[in-house]
Amino acid sequence: MSTVTIASTHADAEAAEKVEEHHAQMAGRLALLTGDVLRTARTDRAETARQALLSWLRDELVPHAAAEEKTLYPAAAQIAEARLLVEAMLEEHVLIHRLVADLERAEDPVEAAGFARALETLFGSHLAKENDQLIPTLVASPSYSVAEMLTGMHELLGGHDDHDHAGDAAATEAGHGGHQCACGGHDDAGLPELDVRVIPHAIRHATIFGALDGLRPGAGLLLVADHNPLPLLAQLEQRARGAFAVSYRESGPEVWRLELSRS
Repeated sequence: MSTVTIASTHADAEAAEKVEEHHAQMAGRLALLTGDVLRTARTDRAETARQALLSWLRDELVPHAAAEEKTLYPAAAQIAEARLLVEAMLEEHVLIHRLVADLERAEDPVEAAGFARALETLFGSHLAKENDQLIPTLVASPSYSVAEMLTGMHELLGGHDDHDHAGDAAATEAGHGGHQCACGGHDDAGLPELDVRVIPHAIRHATIFGALDGLRPGAGLLLVADHNPLPLLAQLEQRARGAFAVSYRESGPEVWRLELSRS
């Protein structure tokens, strides 16, 4: 985890780590999709990118928020020092839903890009509060078992894949100018870019995996780092052997740019 957390049980400590890892994966996917919306706002791919983001929001983010309101938030609200925090988190859920609705109604691509960026910023701040304040408070309390609360809650822990990937397919098209290929014929400007230099080190790999997991075969992204990410590539190969092709576009000394494409 990115903060030092004292849990009442080992099971709760593991549950907290899984929640934070899933949060990082969601942040990575949202960053990739939002980047597509911003990058294509003045192109003929703007609507495809907007629909890809909306599909993910409906399938992943909105159910995640609903699951929190059914499980984690009611328990945390019973802890005196977390009560005001929960109220603030619920207000942020209202704002998130409002921004999703604004994005759905947006007719102008530039306006849609503004809503998408605002949503990404709000969600990042929201996750930080959950990771650094809400979850540690819950797992430290002997009155509640976070591990038990999360049993079977795929929306909070990830690991499910029960939607039709329509949004993923749209993201593939947005990232490759409307065609799907693994030939490397597209240029860097057409690839979604994930700059990991601004992501906290503790959740960096999980964030990257979240972005990569959303790619369809033939799709790719441009990874930007401040070092040669050899440990990441080794972990990726162990996690999904042979699933991604890697091509270096820039190799230091200050910036590394790698194209990662799903086979």
